[in-house]
Amino acid sequence: MGELIESIRRHNHLYYVLDRPEISDSEYDSLVRELAELETAFPELRSPASPIHQVGAGVLGASFEPVTHPTPLYSLDNAFGPEEITAFEERVARALGTEPPLEYALEYKIDGLSVNLLYENGRLVWGATRGNGRVGEEVTQNLLTVQGLRSQLKGAPERLEVRGEVYMPREVFLELNRAREEAGELPFKNPRNAAAGAVRQKDPRIAAERRLAIYFYGVGEGAAELGAHTQLELLDRLEAMGLPVEPHRTRAVGAAGVEEAYRQMLARRGELPFDADGVTVKVNDLEAQRRLGHTAKAPRWATAYKFPAEEKETRIEGVDFQVGRTGRITPVANLTPVQLDGTTVSRVTLHNKAFIEELDARAGDVVLLHKSGGIIPEILRVVREKRTGRETSIVFPERCPECNTELVEDGKIHRCPNPLCPAKAFQQLRHWASRRAMDVQGLGDKLIEQLLEKGLVKDAADLYRLSKEDLAGLERMGEKSAENLLVQLEESKARGLERALYGLGIPQVGEALARTLARRFGTIEKLMEANEEELEAVPDVGPVTTAEIRRALADERMRSLIRRLREAGVSFEAKQAQPAEQPLAGLTIVLTGELSRPRADVKSELETLGARVAGSVSRKTDYVVAGPGAGSKLKKARELNIPVLDEAGLEKLLTGAAPSR
Repeated sequence: MGELIESIRRHNHLYYVLDRPEISDSEYDSLVRELAELETAFPELRSPASPIHQVGAGVLGASFEPVTHPTPLYSLDNAFGPEEITAFEERVARALGTEPPLEYALEYKIDGLSVNLLYENGRLVWGATRGNGRVGEEVTQNLLTVQGLRSQLKGAPERLEVRGEVYMPREVFLELNRAREEAGELPFKNPRNAAAGAVRQKDPRIAAERRLAIYFYGVGEGAAELGAHTQLELLDRLEAMGLPVEPHRTRAVGAAGVEEAYRQMLARRGELPFDADGVTVKVNDLEAQRRLGHTAKAPRWATAYKFPAEEKETRIEGVDFQVGRTGRITPVANLTPVQLDGTTVSRVTLHNKAFIEELDARAGDVVLLHKSGGIIPEILRVVREKRTGRETSIVFPERCPECNTELVEDGKIHRCPNPLCPAKAFQQLRHWASRRAMDVQGLGDKLIEQLLEKGLVKDAADLYRLSKEDLAGLERMGEKSAENLLVQLEESKARGLERALYGLGIPQVGEALARTLARRFGTIEKLMEANEEELEAVPDVGPVTTAEIRRALADERMRSLIRRLREAGVSFEAKQAQPAEQPLAGLTIVLTGELSRPRADVKSELETLGARVAGSVSRKTDYVVAGPGAGSKLKKARELNIPVLDEAGLEKLLTGAAPSR
């Protein structure tokens, strides 16, 4: 359960905050369902901080001003089949003290970004992302570029809070990706990511260029003043005020009626101008909605009836074998291009040799492809009944396709052991220069390829020996470009241990762990000297990660690389926060209750800014940050008259907007 909780939290953060999902919606749903089943089976182990009882994943640091929603926003529980819709209706009827069938309002569940807008006397005051359901990010200027969103409403009550879903129309998405590919840029994975990224950009012009749209689906504060008695009437009221609402909304009676309407809406899914991942099923009667209320995460009167992943047939035309920066060999199938969930898919990973054998995939095979949630394409199965006899076996190479070194097997993975393999060198240099590592902005893929081809570099340390003369002779590298790159390389030397450690590409060591290790050990030498016990005492470091770190740092080639990087002037010391960078120095803060992000992350951020995070409240406490479920610590803070902050107040404190006590 602990592993599931941490995994779900991580994927929540990637999806809601960073707009960088790594797994499909169906894979995420399966994690949530597994945790929910475990909580039901073992209620004594249920944690109040479980992510399945929370909404979203918090706000993105100090990028935007935090906004506290007047009334909370909730997520929807999911249903995946007729029996779950029947169970939902029985549960609702039982709670209302009535008998089925009930009346429902159905709308397409648009796969976009949820936002909340506040109007006063018909004028827009602010617009914000959902955030964690209680606190979001204020993105008004970006939202004003969204087609259909109005800054002024006609006939609106004195104060009205409306909820909507910002999305990118499919045609706009396809056009945008064509333009990005022509410009040599990476295409967006799906319309949802493109829309969310635009809304959360600092420059409103980017949002305007994305030609976003919005449909409104609900009301928070001010609902009673609209005079609607049903969900469908409520949508009609919003439409009358000039706000766009989902045009395919419909009414259904009973679980059987919902199932029939769902199937009709599923059949029309491919004709929609937007991505939809299901149908929202809401009790139509607003008074019944009020009586049913909410859980900590979701309304009891609504559920999302999810669509199955779209599936299409295509053909494997051939297979490439790619070499990663650790030497891992990954087979990638080249497919006859096919439209799937709004995007063109022409390549898909085959993972490893064992996967190919289990799938029994052959070049020329017709395969069934799906892309759950419109993100990660994968082959479900081979359509063997369509084999013609002309298919050929996929032969996994025994030698590296780049350097011809004999491959070694590491479990299911095949690796190239050659440290000088050009493909590994390319990926390693690319990783070292990446934004989250050493951030050498002028060092792109084409330039890395030229440097390797001409023998000017073999690894990261060689980058710092480059001269203007070396660079100026390369294709598309004039004198000014060469000077700029050398400045970038010089500046990268001071990024510190955290970034350099991540840039080395040690297996299991991502950004977060690199940061933790840098703070714990301070220098690369102390980390290299650390024994198993010292490493396993670090949060999130277990035996496997410990073994990987020790193996990597004991390798003489890695030690040589670190030594030469040090000689070139690259810092392998943790950056110490300067007094000016510690605005919270001297403050003692206590955290209590349920927070929207892991408490360890909040604690780390506060400590980086100079605060001391204590475990108990005393007269020396400056602030208590209290989330839902806060108990004795909150009570004691009030008794001692200590300022209490909610999460919006915490964000202001972290950004320097709140005064020190």
